[in-house]
Amino acid sequence: MEPQAFFEKLKAYCAVPGPSGMEDAIRERILADIRPSGATYEVDPLGNLLVFKRGRERRPYKLVVAAHMDEVGFLVTAVTDEGLLCFDAVGGVDRRVVSGRRVQFCKDGRTGVVASKSIHIQTPDEFGKCEPIADMRIDIGETDREGAQALVHIGDCAVFRPNYAEFGEGLIKSKAIDDRFGCAVLTDLINSDLAYDTYFAFDTCEEIGCDGAKEVCHRLRPDVAVILESTTAGDVCDAPEGARACELRKGAVLSHMDGGTVYDKDLLAFALKTAEEEKIPCQLKNIVAGGNEARAYQTGGTGAHVLAISAPTRYLHSACCVAAKEDLLAVGRLTRAILERSLPLC
Repeated sequence: MEPQAFFEKLKAYCAVPGPSGMEDAIRERILADIRPSGATYEVDPLGNLLVFKRGRERRPYKLVVAAHMDEVGFLVTAVTDEGLLCFDAVGGVDRRVVSGRRVQFCKDGRTGVVASKSIHIQTPDEFGKCEPIADMRIDIGETDREGAQALVHIGDCAVFRPNYAEFGEGLIKSKAIDDRFGCAVLTDLINSDLAYDTYFAFDTCEEIGCDGAKEVCHRLRPDVAVILESTTAGDVCDAPEGARACELRKGAVLSHMDGGTVYDKDLLAFALKTAEEEKIPCQLKNIVAGGNEARAYQTGGTGAHVLAISAPTRYLHSACCVAAKEDLLAVGRLTRAILERSLPLC
C-alpha cells in the first residue's frame, strides 16, 4: 500500500455520492480500479459487488473480506409552497450535525443548504434546542413549489457535500470515510499478489440494516468473514477514559463484542498476535456499543467466524468524519498480514 496513492484514491472515493440504495456511482468507480487486476467479479440484484481473486494457494475454507459502499444521506419527502424541501435521514444521522450544512444531490450534483429556524426568531422554549430533522428544510434557491419541483422530486437523495481535506498532524476529514476507506483497502488488496484465494465483497445498504451483507452471506456462504469498518473514537469532549471506545493514533481497532456481534475469540487472538509479530499498532475497543456487517455474516447463510478490523474515527455519520492517516494504514497492513497467513478455525 503506497500511502500517497492510497489517500488520493480515498479522496476520490469519498467524493462520490452514494447513500444506501444508490451505490451505482461508487461501484462503477471501484470497478474501474479493479478491472486490471484479473480478478473475476459479479454484481448481484441488490447491487453488491462480489470479487474473487486467485492467490498462490487455495484455502481449505472460504474467506471473504468485506466493506460497505454506502454512506448516510437524505431523502426528499415533500416540497413546500415556498420551494423548500422536506426530507428525512437515510441511515443514522444525528440531527445536531445537520442544520446549516451544505448537501449535494446525487442525480445532478446540485447544491442545497439545510435550513432551520434562525436563532433570532426562536421562541424561549426553542432556544438552545436542536430541532428535529422533520422540521428542517433544504434550500435549493427556489422561491415556489413549481420552481423547486422542476429540479427536485420526492425520493431524490442527497449527501453531505464532498469536503476532503488533510489538517493537523496527519489527520484527514471528510464525509463518507465510513466506509470508503474500507473500500480503498479492498481495492489495494485485489490489485496485489495474494498468498491465498480470497473473496471480496463491496456491500450495499449497510447504513439501513446491512441488507446487502445479508444477500452476500446467502450467495457466498463464507466460512470466515473479515469486516473492515470505521468505529467511533471517543477521545473528544472530556469523555471518561473508560468510555472512549478507542482513540486516534493508536492503530487498528479490534473488538471482543459490540451491539450486534460477539466476535470469534480464536480469530481475535490470532489478529492480536499477528499485529504484535508485524509490529502493527493495534488497540482493543473497550465498550460494547455500535455494530456493523459482522452480525449479518455471523448469522446469515450457514454462519461464519467473524473478525472486525476498524479504523477509529471521530464524528461518524457527519459531514466531517476525522481519522488519522496512520490508523487507516495500520488497518490495511493488518488485513494484509492476516490474509498472508493460514487462519485458525474453531
